[in-house]
Amino acid sequence: MRTVDTREYLSILRQLTEEGRDVSLRITGSSMAPFLIHQRDTVYFRKPDRPLKKGDMVFYQRDSGQFVMHRICRVKKDGYYLVGDGQTQIEGPIRGDQIFGLIFQVCRKGKTMVPGDFWWEFFRHVWLRLIPFRHVLVKLEAAWKRKRR
Repeated sequence: MRTVDTREYLSILRQLTEEGRDVSLRITGSSMAPFLIHQRDTVYFRKPDRPLKKGDMVFYQRDSGQFVMHRICRVKKDGYYLVGDGQTQIEGPIRGDQIFGLIFQVCRKGKTMVPGDFWWEFFRHVWLRLIPFRHVLVKLEAAWKRKRR
């Protein structure tokens, strides 16, 4: 097994998207939970080929150089505002030139999902509207899981 610097690896993936290639990446981190889980799920993305809209999952690079995948929660004249599915803090504005990847497919729990699938649309529309209540919902889910054991 070879260890690769994440920033270097994502720089290569970004370059591949600029060349018009589709790329995939296994998820690391928890910001997109509960939809996507660390080291379990994989995302497939490409250079955006259409105007971005609320609910889209995108890869972007912060001015600090850090690469992030989050969901667009608002589109305004000054840029895009994004949030992870497991977060309540909205980041933005993010400039359009910072966004380099549009997620078009995921492999979640071993199953391929695309826009139009139930869970994809749930997180794109319903979960996005629940940002102020997410922390409570996540705590309730955890308590429910503990009780079922």
